[in-house]
Amino acid sequence: MALTAANGPFSRHPVGRFNLEIDRSRAVLFWEPVPQRVRALVADETIADSKRMMLLHETGHLPVYYFPQDDIRSDLVEQSEHTTRCPHKGTARYWSVRVGDRQVPNAIWAYPEPLESASFLAGYVALDWDSFDEWFVEDEQAFGHPRDPYARIDVYSTTRHVRVLRDGVVLADSRRAKVLFETVLPPRYYFPADDVRTELLEPSSTKSRCAYKGSASYWHVRVGDRLVEDLVWSYPDPQHDGEPVRDLFCFFNERVDLELDGEVQERPQTQYSRDDD
Repeated sequence: MALTAANGPFSRHPVGRFNLEIDRSRAVLFWEPVPQRVRALVADETIADSKRMMLLHETGHLPVYYFPQDDIRSDLVEQSEHTTRCPHKGTARYWSVRVGDRQVPNAIWAYPEPLESASFLAGYVALDWDSFDEWFVEDEQAFGHPRDPYARIDVYSTTRHVRVLRDGVVLADSRRAKVLFETVLPPRYYFPADDVRTELLEPSSTKSRCAYKGSASYWHVRVGDRLVEDLVWSYPDPQHDGEPVRDLFCFFNERVDLELDGEVQERPQTQYSRDDD
């Protein structure tokens, strides 16, 4: 979530500034080689396997892997009648994947005749991440979406006095939180369970998967008569980048009042903000 997504430098709402004007009414496309081998599987069959990958960054979107068309199992795909039109790339045609009796519709797309400004897309196909059962980068399984080479995560312990409030009710109070800094996202404050009003938390069925930190579990928060849904999350079994915050609790700063050393912080505006908060 770095160059073109969230609040990255080429997103619609960057947090920084350049010394030149960028027309943000148009999408930025950035095309670069991927140094790793990447594979995608359906029903234990390898559909795509390439050491010649490309990565497309596009304004407002997460990065997308593009495979050379020759690196796709043509015997396991069949052309679909489905098409879409992108004002920045052109008309996309789609293919479905068929393995035995299983069909995955419109799982692959390509721009056979891309717009001139996106001519580098010719000869490549993209795969819908969620349509495939497994992804591997080299021999390590990958989750969530392609990792952005311009994303970074740092975690620091802090003795600053951090409090979280919702509708005037204190939900967390700590001088031993950990702060997770993730490229172009707001700082996230993670609390040990003893510093959280856990009696106000109710388990949620919601799960999410971060390509860097792993699978997150969520909780609702009961504030008076109101249930605030999916306000808190934790990583009980994190991947490497999330290991420093294992089992700690984090609140969406977009949806709570966060105090640092007695000063109330302005709520950031991100894709996680909600109008009803």
